[in-house]
Amino acid sequence: MTAVEQSLPAKDQPKTIYLKDYQVPGYLIKTTDLRFEIYDGETIVSAMLHLYRNPTAQTPATQLILQGADLELISIALDGKQLSTSDYEFGEESLTIFDTPAEFKLLTITRIKPEANTSLEGLYRSRTMYCTQCEAEGFRKITYYLDRPDVMSEFTTTVVADKKYPVLLSNGNLIDQGDAENNPQNNRHYATWHDPFKKPAYLFALVAGDLAHIEDSFTTCSGRDVTLKIFVEPKDLDKCDHAMESLKNSMRWDEEVYGREYDLNIFMIVAVDDFNMGAMENKGLNIFNTSCVLAKPETTTDAGFQRVEGVVAHEYFHNWSGNRVTCRDWFQLSLKEGFTVYRDSEFSADMGSRTVKRVEDVTLLRTLQFAEDAGPMAHPIRPESYIEISNFYTMTVYEKGAEIIRMLATLLGKDDFRKGTDLYFERHDGQAVTTEDFVAALADASGRDLTQFKNWYAQAGTPRLQVTDSYDEDAQEYSLTIKQSCPPTPECQQKLPFHIPVALGLLGSAGDLPLYLKDAEPDFETGDNTHTVLELTAAEQTFVFQRVQEKPVPSLLRGFSAPVKLQYNYSRDDLIVLMSRDSDGFNRWEASQQLGLQAIYHAMSAYARGESLAGLQLDADLLSAYSSVLQDDSLDQAMVAYMLSLPSEAYLSELADVVDVEAIHHSRMAVRKALARALRDHFVRIYNAYDHQQVYAATADAIASRSLKNVALGYLMLLGEDDLIRACEQQYRESNNMTDVMAALSQLVNADAPLAQQLAETSLADFYQRWQHESLVVNQWLSVQATCLLPNTLDKVKGLQNHAAYDGKNPNKIRALIAGFCGGNAINFHANAGAGYQFLADQIILLNTQNPQIASRLLTPLTKWKKYSPERQALMKKELERIIAEPNLSKDVFEVVSKSLV
Repeated sequence: MTAVEQSLPAKDQPKTIYLKDYQVPGYLIKTTDLRFEIYDGETIVSAMLHLYRNPTAQTPATQLILQGADLELISIALDGKQLSTSDYEFGEESLTIFDTPAEFKLLTITRIKPEANTSLEGLYRSRTMYCTQCEAEGFRKITYYLDRPDVMSEFTTTVVADKKYPVLLSNGNLIDQGDAENNPQNNRHYATWHDPFKKPAYLFALVAGDLAHIEDSFTTCSGRDVTLKIFVEPKDLDKCDHAMESLKNSMRWDEEVYGREYDLNIFMIVAVDDFNMGAMENKGLNIFNTSCVLAKPETTTDAGFQRVEGVVAHEYFHNWSGNRVTCRDWFQLSLKEGFTVYRDSEFSADMGSRTVKRVEDVTLLRTLQFAEDAGPMAHPIRPESYIEISNFYTMTVYEKGAEIIRMLATLLGKDDFRKGTDLYFERHDGQAVTTEDFVAALADASGRDLTQFKNWYAQAGTPRLQVTDSYDEDAQEYSLTIKQSCPPTPECQQKLPFHIPVALGLLGSAGDLPLYLKDAEPDFETGDNTHTVLELTAAEQTFVFQRVQEKPVPSLLRGFSAPVKLQYNYSRDDLIVLMSRDSDGFNRWEASQQLGLQAIYHAMSAYARGESLAGLQLDADLLSAYSSVLQDDSLDQAMVAYMLSLPSEAYLSELADVVDVEAIHHSRMAVRKALARALRDHFVRIYNAYDHQQVYAATADAIASRSLKNVALGYLMLLGEDDLIRACEQQYRESNNMTDVMAALSQLVNADAPLAQQLAETSLADFYQRWQHESLVVNQWLSVQATCLLPNTLDKVKGLQNHAAYDGKNPNKIRALIAGFCGGNAINFHANAGAGYQFLADQIILLNTQNPQIASRLLTPLTKWKKYSPERQALMKKELERIIAEPNLSKDVFEVVSKSLV
């Protein structure tokens, strides 16, 4: 218990849930029959549950405890007999029924009010439709139920509504529909859906609305035809084609790579504008945030197209890794999410550039997840406790969880990993299982002992690898010594060694050197092998390579083979060799990042001494390395764009012991301007060589070309030259796609030059006038202003809260404006003597009762208060204390704030 929790009266202390306390449910549910009578203002839910005692329970259950929240109980009957108030009692979020038999049917009728449900959990109304979000514990806001993932039931759902909602959907296959009975006005109708596959309540879905759809089909590997439908508001029907193509590609890929075939007759996606998450994998009826399904060139950026492809794949892949095999309890969340993120990442890599995808994933991991590992909310991918499970839909569970699956795939190899996943699906189909079950299937199929590897599931924190080397020229032996350590985290001070795959190669003057590892097993040597994976299992190990004819440059952690921080004393010359010649694309990019870091750190030292950064000069060798990359036509243009992009301010902050916001911002900007000046001609050549009138395509090559061109534009705009600013404004006006429009608009908004600011003002007004009826496009308009790096942005953000474009109840709008400023604009968020901190705290307090999930997720910038100067620490801590003092604080917000204040 934290000090903050101890200071609260017992009645106000939220309950902590512990993995060690898990017990199997006393009852299970054979079938669930639901009937929803939807009316304007209220919905009546009838739930008939066929329950029976769990034969695996240690002692026979004699009472039934159901979960429920924000429900009005109209009636309750057991085996047809109405129960009196003496037969049951209410808890805070529960209904306990006394003296229950071994098997029985329970009918409850409840009243809920979806229109008033601002939490966006359970059944709620979004614009023109009713929809649900039940993961993790939203189903209890629909009816009283055993709302836990290890209770799986066969669902039949009937939805009855006014005909102004012509589309009525639920999980499974449609088995009946027609006009409602006892309806003389003939204005109501119904649809009945049956899902033959057992599922927990969190996978339930319902939609009722006036929706249009596109339809396609997919023929599975066994020859079955599956109907595919994507439902949207009629105005968005022209934005669905990319999602449909992504869905078909996902279905084909899952068959080919994992042998997984879709199992129902129909697969449906519904786009919803008000949604806390990105999307939800409900069986057969995926409900998506509109931002993750709608895409067309005029309204969607390249990043948006890629996001749609990845999220569609992710939710489809859950049909097996999450639905057919689900998690026993919420501590096992990464069982489905980490595995599925790995699967969607591999899918995206196969659809585009593998190296580029790896760079994107690692950038996200090292910027956000590493920071999470170092903060107050640090937890293993299988946490031991939580207060509110919604707080554990984290970068650790998802992204680090995926990295752990990637390490398993690396250690086992492609064939054994596939054998392991096949065994996992076959052994546990239709079950709710644990991470141990997953690892056991891989171990059994491969014959590998993965006992030590399971430390990754139980220990938080980012391991650090310290690597030293030596070369014996006479013996032609090269030695690598690797030490691993992991800093203490809230759940564990002393860490056991991890099992870490370290992929590497050795670079000589002519390229990759062959590898001959001393004392290796005979099957290790493959003659001219130039790449291997070392397995680090001890706190310190030395690996010796023989027949090394020259002192090599080690290419360490190729492909980022483990989620660790690597410490090796690379010289600038070493990094230039890696950046120029490494056969591993990821490590070429990593070398460019390390060179960029060195340049920024040099500028920060000058800044600390009070020196002007206006005329910063960069090392000639460094500029030569960047110049050679710009002229290397053999490189993927997307990789060139990434290699030219310096480490972000967020990543620099994550690396710092004490974050100096101004030093980081101004030093990084000075290095960017120095590169712009030195490489101006190259950037002009790249920009002018691009065909600005070409037809848009969301292909990997086309995206890469646009990316490099817009990186060049970003550097050129730093020069403040009027002709370049006008070229940028011309791109804004004349581009035929949102990628180039937004790239130009962002550069105009952020350029510190009078002409640029004048053009930015008129362009922002023009943009809103043109796109005000496209909600997702307006979100981009809000975001580009919230992330403006120029002074006085906070005042502009506050002004935008009163603009017609902003809706303070819509999660997408909140993320674009509030999270965009507080989480994506450090130089302004941390300015003005804590005004940004106060602003964020105000928003969290406002959202605490309205939408606790969104409120808790907004807290992240304040949770990092210990990484800043004492003055900023005091200001940030003051706001956290103001939040914790709020009456009726939600569990979501309380958990994050209380852990942050420890």
